[in-house]
Amino acid sequence: MNTQLKKGVLEMCILYQLRDKELYGYQIMRAIKDQFSDVYDGSVYAILRRLNAEGYTETYVKDSPSGPPRKYYRITSAGLDYLNTMIAEWHRLVEGVRRLGIPF
Repeated sequence: MNTQLKKGVLEMCILYQLRDKELYGYQIMRAIKDQFSDVYDGSVYAILRRLNAEGYTETYVKDSPSGPPRKYYRITSAGLDYLNTMIAEWHRLVEGVRRLGIPF
């Protein structure tokens, strides 16, 4: 898959994971890798850093019952708006592909 397309899809998937719950980095990375096994761990964390720097997520540290404290991510209102825009664009893309006759 094209790198830029994959990056956009991964951003959408990561934000979608955070839509209803706060997760720590490893949980997000595992969920993504379960569906996209060819994605490097570092790629997921790079996207998380960028989403945070752009204000689409925010982080906080929380003690862990089994080890060192963990950095948790949560989506911001700007991130939710961005996610909704990305989902709408995704639907338009999929519909355009379908109209061209490419089966799913």
